[in-house]
Amino acid sequence: MPLFGNTFSPKKTPPRKCASLSNLHLLDRSTREIELGLEYGTPTMNLAGQSLKFENGQWVAESGNFMGDRREMQRLRKRNQQLEEENNLLRLKVDILLDMLSETTAESHLMEKELEELKNHSRRRK
Repeated sequence: MPLFGNTFSPKKTPPRKCASLSNLHLLDRSTREIELGLEYGTPTMNLAGQSLKFENGQWVAESGNFMGDRREMQRLRKRNQQLEEENNLLRLKVDILLDMLSETTAESHLMEKELEELKNHSRRRK
């Protein structure tokens, strides 16, 4: 039992007022969309002068010179393919060089070991 009485006695909160004074929740869906502007349409954006819109889960060019874009896209795909092939070739060369380095290192260690054994053997004879 506390000496000075109950130290924790929270005050009761007053009852809440009406949640909303707006009557928009009483309107039907179509009226709410008109009032609140919930009809956005398709999302669009402008990148580097090219207007794009979002349709069926993909960004599609809205207008402009499609042939120029397609040619540029084909050129970029071809360049990307060339760079990927070059990258794969360089990775293969690095793997071959690492294999050659590890083989040479192993041979060098074996030769050093044999040389040490020969030196020890010649010292024993003397």
